[in-house]
Amino acid sequence: MGAEVSSQQFTGADRVRFRSQVSRGTQAIARMLADGLFTDHGRPPEPLLGMEVELNLIDGDANPSMANAEVLDAIADPVYQTELGQFNIEINVSPRPFVGADTVSLEQALRTSLNRAEARAASTGNHLLMVGMLPTLGTEHFADQWISANPRYSLLNEQIFHARGEDLELDITGVPMTTGTAAEHLNITSDSILPEAACTSLQLHLRVAPEDFAVHWNAAQAIAGVQVAIAGNSPFLAGTALWHETRIPVFEQATDTRPLELKNQGVRPRVWFGERWINTIFDLFDENTRYFPALLPVSTDVDPIAEIDAGRIPELEELRLHNGTVYRWNRPVYDVVDGQAHLRVENRVLPAGPTVVDIMANAAFYYGLVRGLVEHDLPLWSQMSFDAAQENLSVGARWGFGGQLYWPDIGWVRPDELVVRRLLPIAEAGLTSFGVSERAKRRYLGVIEGRCTTRQSGSVWQRRAVAAREAAGENRAQALRGMVQDYATLMHEGEPVHNWSL
Repeated sequence: MGAEVSSQQFTGADRVRFRSQVSRGTQAIARMLADGLFTDHGRPPEPLLGMEVELNLIDGDANPSMANAEVLDAIADPVYQTELGQFNIEINVSPRPFVGADTVSLEQALRTSLNRAEARAASTGNHLLMVGMLPTLGTEHFADQWISANPRYSLLNEQIFHARGEDLELDITGVPMTTGTAAEHLNITSDSILPEAACTSLQLHLRVAPEDFAVHWNAAQAIAGVQVAIAGNSPFLAGTALWHETRIPVFEQATDTRPLELKNQGVRPRVWFGERWINTIFDLFDENTRYFPALLPVSTDVDPIAEIDAGRIPELEELRLHNGTVYRWNRPVYDVVDGQAHLRVENRVLPAGPTVVDIMANAAFYYGLVRGLVEHDLPLWSQMSFDAAQENLSVGARWGFGGQLYWPDIGWVRPDELVVRRLLPIAEAGLTSFGVSERAKRRYLGVIEGRCTTRQSGSVWQRRAVAAREAAGENRAQALRGMVQDYATLMHEGEPVHNWSL
């Protein structure tokens, strides 16, 4: 969840002042990098695993439930928070040491927390579902009345449409459900940003030393296509079979502030993969300052340069607020804890679910692979164009295991082959470098290997389950509701998705 803001009207003067403050914050980042003012400067920080998991709410019939306020009251736990749509909530998992057996203990703690939250939600007639996109969401659920009560969300909705000047359009052609069938197509318009709320994700945070940020970000960008290809869990929206990881195009289109004319001029979108490998985190904050106008121009009177001159670490409130409205798939994060500044890479490409162990496996694979690539003698990004990495993300999201990804020294290769033949050993070496226990490595990388061997992700299982129900005579709406009910049962049973049967 982003920074809290109050409901208000913005003037031109507000925008000018905010731009100036963001620019001063960017200068402050440069100064802090040059002067070694980050707490992790010159040494790697203790490896910590931090994550956020977004959840959907359903009723007893597997339909979306617009009840997040009621559910959060029932859960009564501050780690569970509101999200954009009234059918969403989010759990923020406190950072844990990424060493020894602590990774497995995190899995156990997360499962216990979710079980408790589910029991309390059930007392209100609602249920939690970890899935990339709720398959029973329809266009009727995108009316602005279903935006959560937090003023930040209403302001975002207002400002995006103010910048855009017209309703947003979702225009997505899917992947055929079965061999020999036609691809389905979704084309709808919305006068709210609630299609964004359909995109429920797993967000992974990795704290890094400032001088190591660029290599970690580059590594995360390079593997984004592989991540979504083997972990897709978002195949349906508004009754339509779309991509294996439909969150990617929906999020890109649902937060697009550009009308067609600005797209044609090449203006950059706010949901952005980027356009080049970087040399320092400053490159990303500088791009944010130069390319993106403010959506929430809320300013303070604090001069961040003056704060540094006075020997204090600046909060950089405007820079952080602005950064939160530029939706990079791998986002730079500046944070201050107990008066000390640090930097994180926030990985945002993965969907939520299907199970706790699948989430943990996706996290372990990501952390291990990034660390393994960073420690490799020849950087992967020196052998691979940035455009190839971006194309891999699109191909992996659309086709899942059925796509062909580009990889240096291999060429075009299926994701499952790439992972089993090349990437799992690198991920294992990276986890070993982190100090992860043998038990945790076997457990989580074994799940990734099993998923690749069976070629069954959450999206593959969902599509097969719906196709089987339709072949048995159910219509699409019936098939989706029945599939979601089966999914919820299997999610709670906790077996990784590659072991799920129809």
